[in-house]
Amino acid sequence: MKTNSLNQPLEGLKVIEMAALGPVPFCSMMLADMGADVVRIDRSGSAGLGFQMDNRFDMTSRGHRSVSLDLRCSQGVEVALKLIESADVLLEGMRPGAMERLGLGPEPCMQRNAALIYGRMTGWGQSGPMSNRAGHDINYISMNGVLHSIGLTDGPPVPPLNLVGDYGGGAMFLVTGVLAALHETRQSGKGQIIDAAMMEGASYLMSPIHSFRNAGLWQSERGSNLLDSGAPYYRVYETRDARHMAVGAIEPKFYKLFVEGLGLDLSGLPDPMDQQNWATLIEEFTAVFMSKTLEQWSDIFLPIDACVTPVLTIEESINFEHNCERNSFVTIDGQVQPNLSPRFSRTKVMVESTPIKPGQHSKEILKELEISESEIDGLYKHGVVSDS
Repeated sequence: MKTNSLNQPLEGLKVIEMAALGPVPFCSMMLADMGADVVRIDRSGSAGLGFQMDNRFDMTSRGHRSVSLDLRCSQGVEVALKLIESADVLLEGMRPGAMERLGLGPEPCMQRNAALIYGRMTGWGQSGPMSNRAGHDINYISMNGVLHSIGLTDGPPVPPLNLVGDYGGGAMFLVTGVLAALHETRQSGKGQIIDAAMMEGASYLMSPIHSFRNAGLWQSERGSNLLDSGAPYYRVYETRDARHMAVGAIEPKFYKLFVEGLGLDLSGLPDPMDQQNWATLIEEFTAVFMSKTLEQWSDIFLPIDACVTPVLTIEESINFEHNCERNSFVTIDGQVQPNLSPRFSRTKVMVESTPIKPGQHSKEILKELEISESEIDGLYKHGVVSDS
């Protein structure tokens, strides 16, 4: 339980996370960073969750506590239900039906806790012909036009890491659903189930692109549109030292400063609003950018409001002056990590805690459930609970 009160926005909120990968732990990390008391139920005796890293580096577990339970036995399920009884939110990321088979589906949980917000995170959703199919971020964004739309004209689609499906379309929508449901519960006193699907969340993120498409302003061919590197004023250009500059000079006032920064005469260039001229302008700008290094172009463009910036590595971004001044990154136990976003004007939020190990807080959590010492000893003896 959190003891150092910082008047955080989610202070007092109790969240149970069923150990998972990807969007669920990211969602619970955000809630924990904003003050929620998050208890993760790790499954002892299981084969693990697949890809694993050393627990010391898993920052999505920061701010959590962990109890390790064997959910294959009724006593382990009962301990889990006791935890859920006093929780505000339960988060799970298993395939549809898996929680029900454990005896921890919405029905038994909400019988114990009628106001429970039961957040379910899957790739395809709780229903539909694909609902029980396996997948990862790249699969979820391949079926809704997202992946097809990212990349250059003469190349294949480019996976945008796993940011769009797992985190943008998954975790962020699960957070939104949890907070919206909590607001409604304050009035109704009733809980509800949130069905968050990564494919649908990523589709929702594409709403502005659908607007362009419906208006006849978006073509299916990659690299031929305003925001997909087709426009000469919204793309990435290589520099002389094989680095890159990002150009987002869409509006005329920014485009003018962009062209001037390149040392070109605006009146001598074709109209950038006419798509027929895009290839010519791209060729011209490409040649100019190759005349200087990233540092030289940065010296030219960073002081002016032209929407032109260097493409930094992760290491460079950590030390970038603006990020340093805003404390955009923090270092905890020698690990550099992104600080919490957004910022709040009155309530304090900051990353202070470190990652946890499975089962690290098992005994502490059982005591909070008012389980006697002898019962706790018995649970450990029979392998229902463990510290790992």
